[in-house]
Amino acid sequence: MAEKQISQGLKMGLELGPVIAFFAAYIWLRDKAFVIGGTEYTGFIVATACFIPILVASTLLLWRLTGTLSKMQIMTLVLVVVFGGLTIWLNDERFFKMKPTIIYALFAAILGFGLWRGDSYLKSVMGEALPMTHEGWMILTKRVTLFFVGLALLNEVIWRMMPTDIWVNFKTFGLTIGVFVFFMAQSKLFQTHGLEQTEE
Repeated sequence: MAEKQISQGLKMGLELGPVIAFFAAYIWLRDKAFVIGGTEYTGFIVATACFIPILVASTLLLWRLTGTLSKMQIMTLVLVVVFGGLTIWLNDERFFKMKPTIIYALFAAILGFGLWRGDSYLKSVMGEALPMTHEGWMILTKRVTLFFVGLALLNEVIWRMMPTDIWVNFKTFGLTIGVFVFFMAQSKLFQTHGLEQTEE
């Protein structure tokens, strides 16, 4: 099914909105405790419980508006539901904190498997938006794979060794800024290996 076009602002709002909502909920609830069904939950757990349905709703709305979802979006949604659900069920915030580690490690493993086969799985996801030579895609895929490994390791260090406030800021702002800076740093690669799109 061909992707329907929506404004970039709306698309970005649907993709980043749930993360911003989680951050706002955590800041509001972090110093509070809630007793539900005889069990006490921290503000972090309650913010996680709010985040899951918001992410599900925004992802479904994005799919409804565009007619498509990337494999990355689907995998992220599944892992958020699974690990967020475990966080709430077991009343243990560690499951939600380790979710980015698993997401980035999985992405790195998938891309690494493609590289081992001599292929760029990244091209199948971003190829239409970013036309490049095969060599360019292979270089970019190697860099993205290493970048994902680095993010997975960094998330492990931060959530295990630092306060929750720092981890929430890292998840909300650090990861987003890191991805932006990484792709900005690839501008020379895009220039060298980019292909001009032919107009129909």
